[in-house]
Amino acid sequence: MTATSVMQVLGLYERLGDELYDEKVSQSSHALQCAALARSEGADDFLVAAALLHDIGHLLDIETHGPVPPKSGVNFSHEKSGAQYLSSIFPAAVTDPIALHVLAKRYLCAIDARYESSLSKGSRQSLIGQGGAFDPKECAEFSQQPEAINAISLRCWDDSGKVPGLTVPPLEDYRSLLDDLVVI
Repeated sequence: MTATSVMQVLGLYERLGDELYDEKVSQSSHALQCAALARSEGADDFLVAAALLHDIGHLLDIETHGPVPPKSGVNFSHEKSGAQYLSSIFPAAVTDPIALHVLAKRYLCAIDARYESSLSKGSRQSLIGQGGAFDPKECAEFSQQPEAINAISLRCWDDSGKVPGLTVPPLEDYRSLLDDLVVI
């Protein structure tokens, strides 16, 4: 499945965004917090869009398989399905960081002993199903990816965007930004 319009992409959040991302925040709340963090740190529009849409693969999984409990350990490779879905309308500057954000977590766990302990319980649990921390060879390969730095930034916003009740701009505030990035 591939996206055909920004309206279709945002429609997924409107229909399924209230599903829980983890025990404390919804998919939409998490996405909006990540985008707000990216904006607050001066990220370009491509990376703000990536922060907003990085977990759209979870929504595609919910649409296909129904809600999956956060602690289930089921891994549908949401980063790959999300990037593939979005690649029909957005450039690689949006989709590549999305495709790499899980690998960025594995990379950060390998290079920083404190990083893994800072992860939420759900993120630590999913790390196991995602392959665990990288070995040195995998670290070297990841760091050579052109979008590795952006994926690491996205990963950090992903880790921080889990604050219950945080007030952030609504989804509609990102529509024109997304429309401007469409490549079809």
